[in-house]
Amino acid sequence: MPLFTFTCLDKPASLDLRMATREGHLAFIRDLGDRVKLGGPFLDDAGRMIGSLIVVEAEDMASAEALSAADPYVTSGLFESVEIRQFKVTVGQL
Repeated sequence: MPLFTFTCLDKPASLDLRMATREGHLAFIRDLGDRVKLGGPFLDDAGRMIGSLIVVEAEDMASAEALSAADPYVTSGLFESVEIRQFKVTVGQL
């Protein structure tokens, strides 16, 4: 199954919203099981979370977009931008 990256940047000054929706987001990610290959937050210079990177398996772009749209971080309006791209591993392992 193809891999897709979700590169998501938070809206400015939205750490409170991120923290309020974090448990729902993590539960959503856990429910995806082994389809999630890698994930975690982007950090600013002070170590505060300011976005997310997630690598998931999905059948196609439409399926990847549907997964992203269902994420509580997305439904809460946390992100300023979300980019979804198909990804191919050529170095390292997932």
